Amino acid sequence: MNATSPLISDRAPDDVFAWRAQGAVTVRDFLGDAHALAAQLPAGDWLLNMCEDRYHFAVGFAAGLIAGKVSLQPSSQSPETLQRLAADHPGVCWLGDRPDTVPGVPGTVFPDLATLPRPADAGMPQIDDERVVAILFTSGSTGLPQPHRKTWGKLVRNGRAESRALGLLDRPVAIVGTVPTQHSYGFESTFLVALHGGSSFAAGKPFYPQDIVAALQAVPRPRMLVTTPFHLSALLASGLAVPPLDLILSATAPLSPELARRAEAYCGAPVHEIYGSTESSALASRRTIEGAAWQLMQAVRLEHEGDTTYANGGHVEGRVPLADVIESRADGSFLLHGRHADLINIAGKRTSLAYLNHQIGAVPGVVDAAFFLPDEAGHDGVTRLCAFVVAPTLDARTLMAALRQRLDAIFLPRPLVLLDALPRNATGKLPRTALQALHAEKVGPHGHG
Repeated sequence: MNATSPLISDRAPDDVFAWRAQGAVTVRDFLGDAHALAAQLPAGDWLLNMCEDRYHFAVGFAAGLIAGKVSLQPSSQSPETLQRLAADHPGVCWLGDRPDTVPGVPGTVFPDLATLPRPADAGMPQIDDERVVAILFTSGSTGLPQPHRKTWGKLVRNGRAESRALGLLDRPVAIVGTVPTQHSYGFESTFLVALHGGSSFAAGKPFYPQDIVAALQAVPRPRMLVTTPFHLSALLASGLAVPPLDLILSATAPLSPELARRAEAYCGAPVHEIYGSTESSALASRRTIEGAAWQLMQAVRLEHEGDTTYANGGHVEGRVPLADVIESRADGSFLLHGRHADLINIAGKRTSLAYLNHQIGAVPGVVDAAFFLPDEAGHDGVTRLCAFVVAPTLDARTLMAALRQRLDAIFLPRPLVLLDALPRNATGKLPRTALQALHAEKVGPHGHG
């Protein structure tokens, strides 16, 4: 008989599990909501959980577990992605906050929980650790979204490992997240750490700075903001007074040391980053201002074979090849040297886009930046790097002078394009397609800005 783990670990029935507009939600109330919704779900093996409200997502996920369903969680919610996903999972039904969530596919609008009958005893579900309970999908920014199956036991260990790495097991926090729960980062860092790390979460998904401030004000300390460099930069630029924070967590895009320092000074809280992927789950963390080295989470191991690094152990599902060039160090930490796909060779000299982005992001005054290497050569047959930069207090001449101190001349951007903002998506990523469109608009086909 397989081992089982509870839906929620180490919590008393009257402990606060979530925060809604109506106030605190206890573990007892959450379990009642989950059991009540489970009785309303239609038959079928798959539940496409599209709820944007974080509490609705959580209740839907738990209800799916109780009803024996697998949660499908696409990072991309484009109509093409959703239609393909429905075709690949016969009998799927969606759960969402709006009637038209997935046109042409059967679904359920999240109900008014107050109208649902409650079971007499909404006990704590025990779930088989070997059971596949969720399928997460890559963002599709470099191709079609790819599915990755997650077993319950590994998800439990995931929530515990991240909570331990961030010190949350000793000091649980109220979490405000700006990232969607369907995305692996949001799923792990706002939901799993609540299920199995003792923390609680706010139901909303604030986007604009004023909404982030309001969401933080609505929950008690200690507070953690789970966000991206994009949202963090906008929050700092707003000039709004931020309620006292105790921890800021960032992922999905590289966080520059400059932005981390500014955020720590502005918000009075340490800024940490999470490293991982949909395939591997979160693997490591670091406090950005303390240096480039990453610390692995408990029981996770890295193995090197040729140019490829594999992650396994702990909460990792199997042995997962990583997309990044990784240098392991004797003390157990590691350094990232960019993604294999980001390695570039110009005139026999090699570097990575990650390294270039790190260097430009470290220039004082740079808020956000991204290097881009187009597929096409310029009019003279030479492919030239371009850089898109958000730096309100700098001009191009000053910025180029700073880059000459940091980069080999051959890697200097030609051109350097100053912008008000970069076209990051909801999770803070910069898909290559967005950079290609930006290059076509701002630079043109012959490499001239």
